Amino acid sequence: MAWVHQVCGRLESRYRYSTRLVYNNYPWPEPTDKQGVSVEEKAQAVLNARAQFPSATLAELYDPLAMPPALVKAHTELDRAVDLCYRSQPFTSERQRVEFLFALYDKLTAPLLPAVKPKRTRKKA
Repeated sequence: MAWVHQVCGRLESRYRYSTRLVYNNYPWPEPTDKQGVSVEEKAQAVLNARAQFPSATLAELYDPLAMPPALVKAHTELDRAVDLCYRSQPFTSERQRVEFLFALYDKLTAPLLPAVKPKRTRKKA
């Protein structure tokens, strides 16, 4: 969501998702096999937590004031597992996370940019 907050457009107060702008440009990590398994397990735990409330809508489940504690816990653990795919130390703030993601984006896209030729300067006569 930190990436979405910075990159995504808005329509009124809602986010306007764009595959070209938001998702295709997201700097995905390169997790180890162990990290990948951990993320899969934590993602399944989110689905399992949702399944505990079969009659609830997503809007009800994700109401910030009434989100079930089991779902909050499952998402927190999933977030930690994903963070560990990027680096071994947890992020201390959303700002730090966004700065890291943009730096990674720059690193990943730098080889795609054309080489810039230095401008010639004219000698004054």
